[in-house]
Amino acid sequence: MLNSGSGNERKKVSTIRQVAEAAGVSIATVSRVLSGKGGVSEQLAEKVRQAAAELNFKPNRVARGLRRQYMQTIGVIVTDIQNPFFTSVLQGIERVLEASGYVLLLCNSDEQPNREKIHLATLQAEGVAGIIIAPTRSETARYQPVIDSGLPIVVIDREVPDLRADCVTVNNTDAAISAVNHLISLGHRKIGLIAGPNHATTSVARRKGYLQALRDAGISHVPEYIQLADYKQCGGYEAMGRLLKLADPPTAVMVLNNLMTLGALQSIQEHKLRVPGDVALLGFDDMSWAVCLQPPLTVVAQPTHALGETAAQLMIDRIQNPSRPIRKVTLETSLIIRASTAGADAPFRENSCKG
Repeated sequence: MLNSGSGNERKKVSTIRQVAEAAGVSIATVSRVLSGKGGVSEQLAEKVRQAAAELNFKPNRVARGLRRQYMQTIGVIVTDIQNPFFTSVLQGIERVLEASGYVLLLCNSDEQPNREKIHLATLQAEGVAGIIIAPTRSETARYQPVIDSGLPIVVIDREVPDLRADCVTVNNTDAAISAVNHLISLGHRKIGLIAGPNHATTSVARRKGYLQALRDAGISHVPEYIQLADYKQCGGYEAMGRLLKLADPPTAVMVLNNLMTLGALQSIQEHKLRVPGDVALLGFDDMSWAVCLQPPLTVVAQPTHALGETAAQLMIDRIQNPSRPIRKVTLETSLIIRASTAGADAPFRENSCKG
């Protein structure tokens, strides 16, 4: 009890966190109950209302106004905000959301499941209208509770196979098959692979395509030719170093994302080797700098803008029609052949460096 200056007693005003602790629920659940959003059992809702009454909880009018604004906000969680791949995807997401009256609230998990968990809880507590996420893991149990709470999720880039949520990915397996077939067509039989972590479904699917292409061509798989890294530039550098130190190193290497490709190229140069004369190099993602390298880089180009735009449209459709069937959208990639695999006269797009 607090004494006012006039001597009249009044109850101390509590916070939403105290209400959540008293009711034994999360802050997000308290927010849903008191804002009337639903998705909470009546028994649990009554516990929240009772705790709020006993603690004299009164939502702040300014905060309530902010929450109403957040109802027009879509949370987006990516695994690496420094990766230009996600910069391009985010541009696609924002373009569609902005046209539909939504704003984007960005979070970076940095490939850390614990950070991702905190971001999911925070976005729920803020009352966002939905979450678009590039997941750190493929376990359904990590994300299903969010969907069960009534908040829509759209998964991008990587997959969570058993999750009942809309999803947008690319055809990673076929993309890798096409890329390796290109290297085989140039006469390469010793083809290395710098792959991402095993928890990333993109890496798993691309590695599957790599192995399938070798089998189809009758080329024996050499386990040492597959080096795992972390989707970071430093990881690509170290993985390429391991490949080049082999007694019989590969004559061509496919690298499974853009940052690792930069690291791989750095390692090749430090070993004073030539691309493609000593090592042919093929990467994933067609970044603006790919054609500016010497030599210009052969890549598997992913439709990054389309991936983001499709994810945003699926989210808006889900908000407007919560009961519609789940949609799994798979976009196609394209192989852009440049001099890093095919020699100095390889075709390239002259306007790739222009604004």
